[in-house]
Amino acid sequence: MADLTAHPVPDRHGQNLFTTDTELHKLLALYLPSDLLRHMQPHFERLGALAGGPLDELAHTADVNPPTLSLRTRTGIDDQRVNKHPAYVEMERLALSEFGLAAMSHREETLGWKGKMPPLIKYVLTYLFVQAEFGLCCPVSMTDSLARTLKKFGSPELVERFLPRFQSVDFDELAQGAMFMTEQAAGSDIAATVTSAAQDDAGQWRLTGDKWFCSNPDADFAMVLARVEGSAAGMKGVSLFLLPRQLEDGSHNHYRIIRLKDKLGTRSMASGEIRLEGAVAYLVGEQGRGFVQMADMVNNSRLSNGVRAAGLMRRACAEAEYIASQRQAFGKRLADMPLMQKQLQKMRLPAEQARTMVFQTAQALMRSDGGETAAYPLLRILTPLIKFRACRDARKVTGDAMEVRGGCGYIEEWSDPRLVRDAHLGSIWEGTSNIVALDVIRAVTRENSLPALQAHFGALLDDAPIAPAFATALRGALDRACALAMQASEAAKDGDVIARQAASALYHTCSAIAMAWEGARGGSSQRIEWSQLVLLHRVLPRDPLAPTGIPADWTQAAPATAAIPA
Repeated sequence: MADLTAHPVPDRHGQNLFTTDTELHKLLALYLPSDLLRHMQPHFERLGALAGGPLDELAHTADVNPPTLSLRTRTGIDDQRVNKHPAYVEMERLALSEFGLAAMSHREETLGWKGKMPPLIKYVLTYLFVQAEFGLCCPVSMTDSLARTLKKFGSPELVERFLPRFQSVDFDELAQGAMFMTEQAAGSDIAATVTSAAQDDAGQWRLTGDKWFCSNPDADFAMVLARVEGSAAGMKGVSLFLLPRQLEDGSHNHYRIIRLKDKLGTRSMASGEIRLEGAVAYLVGEQGRGFVQMADMVNNSRLSNGVRAAGLMRRACAEAEYIASQRQAFGKRLADMPLMQKQLQKMRLPAEQARTMVFQTAQALMRSDGGETAAYPLLRILTPLIKFRACRDARKVTGDAMEVRGGCGYIEEWSDPRLVRDAHLGSIWEGTSNIVALDVIRAVTRENSLPALQAHFGALLDDAPIAPAFATALRGALDRACALAMQASEAAKDGDVIARQAASALYHTCSAIAMAWEGARGGSSQRIEWSQLVLLHRVLPRDPLAPTGIPADWTQAAPATAAIPA
């Protein structure tokens, strides 16, 4: 029998994706209370082991066996159902029941921890899970976001009636959620919504119309945007409704899944077209404020999109690093070759930027939900920032990682093609790059988010014992990035032209500052170096025809600081 350990084609399958991620350990120690981290450690380790082996196998099986749609029974009875492969159902059980990823934020006890879990725990678990399976994390995110929106805007009667199923981790009782928002003509232009809502003689709301792109189409409940008959034109006429799949008598509600989409990626998870034919629904919140209320759900999903993009990049980088460390060519390890070292570094930077922004945005969400006034405008701008930039970066990082594996990376037996296909989703769903970049500027204009952003990242700089020259360079970059964003917000229509440039500048500068703080306060010289490279290569001007290195004064001794508390 051949010695597989000496085989020339490296295979990382079976590694624990948590225990091998030492940078993640340092960040968790910095961001989480020690007692919570101790409690979660075995759960992180278990999910890391699953993601590196069994879960990855389930994900591959579900990817090559996508769901199908049945419309009738063999005896001719109308009974539409989405047929899911058992591998996908098992992943649903792991995510929704065993780890409680969708219910966690709405429970007082999860995974044996009494009290509310901070958002960061949910996102770290998602970060690990998505490194194996991306598609299912979309329904997980929508379920979580639907429950959040229902709690925030639903009437007490609606919340009491339906929320318990979203809080459950019993696989036979829990509910899954979706959002049916997109229409053929509307897309991101919600004001063009034509699906109609009218009350029948019994006072029930009935929805009629077509929804063009509905992921998780057989979800137990969906949030739906519809225009109330006789209401104002444009955005003011759009309201938000909760649509149950089943009626009180157990029969199917009055809507049909017309067909399932044949997608580039997320093949494991069904997406379909829905025709509403007088479907019974419940008004959520105030009539005519549907988009404002749905925006809360969309923003929560956008944050999840950023988390998932970060997870994809981590998986791609870890695979490439493993291959480079194990693969021999021309008498050397790939990892010892200068060009490969440079290629890996160019992949690590956006992956680590995204990871840092996940932690920073999750903390802002926790503070905002806790009632801190200054935290909401910070969260309001960080959310579209991570959605915009991390999702775009993931497309390139996953492609570059495929190249490191070489010809095998182009073969569907390996994870690389799935990562590349799935990575393209993030820049499309819950708003394309243009839409989300404009939302960054909208946060500046409507929420006055820049002062909160400057205060937060300025405070991180003040707390980071780094070389004075480097701190000065970071502070100057932050000031200029904020000035560019302000210019975009004040320039009326002409400001749209620089919206993406401003969003990228803010993301790169803020992530560099946060990485420098993490490195300095968490004892990671590597993170400080990554921060310096981000500032040097993604923010500051440089001569493309000249080699560049980190300025010498950026690495000089930092000022003395008090000892970091344990």
